[in-house]
Amino acid sequence: MGSKRYALLMCGEDSEYLVKMHGGTYGVFMKLLQEQEEKWDLYKLVQGEFPEQHDLPLYDGFVISGSCYDAHANDPWILDLIALVIKLDSMHKKILGICFGHQIIGRALGGKVGRSPNGWDIGVKAINVSSSLPLAFSSLKLPSKLSIYKCHRDEILELPPKAEVIAWSEMTGVEMFSYGDHMFGIQGHPEFTYDLLLFFIDRIIQRNLVQEAFAVDAKVKAASQEPDKEILKRLCVDFLKGRL
Repeated sequence: MGSKRYALLMCGEDSEYLVKMHGGTYGVFMKLLQEQEEKWDLYKLVQGEFPEQHDLPLYDGFVISGSCYDAHANDPWILDLIALVIKLDSMHKKILGICFGHQIIGRALGGKVGRSPNGWDIGVKAINVSSSLPLAFSSLKLPSKLSIYKCHRDEILELPPKAEVIAWSEMTGVEMFSYGDHMFGIQGHPEFTYDLLLFFIDRIIQRNLVQEAFAVDAKVKAASQEPDKEILKRLCVDFLKGRL
């Protein structure tokens, strides 16, 4: 038996800060997901780096990261990513989607993605976990509420056919969803730390994407709250590694 092999599909650009403090997006996700005897490859999708078709069978799973881009946009690399998700679905490959990645999976499988009617959702937020989990997730012992870092203004507006909601909140109708036993999307950021949340809040302030007073208030409130990082880590790892 060879070592397990996974691919991180990176959907944004690293900053100097991100590289210096966290080893870039790759370092952030490795801290959350990587275990011993695993090989992880990085593909920078925005730069046109995609896995070759003939390499897809070699992977045990894929992770699609967050992004400052819109999952409902039609940039060439986004359309290529949607085609890749459709291909991986046909191969029954495991895919974990985070934020933008969660939305991309929803769009690729036939759902609808767009701006949230409730606007930006930023900070440490409570989400409600379904009491009747899909069969593939039924072994999980999750609390009825989880707290998670959030930083998004888009969401899945309509789920794909056959997809099932695992969690929701007052702000967002689809916080987590599954599709069969091989696709799982999380709108929040289980990979974030508090300083990462601050970094991305500052990034959207600088780009004039959010009202500064609203964003600063979100920073202050998040400072006194803790997400359920260990539960979220276990959820992501157990799904991706086929332990559910």
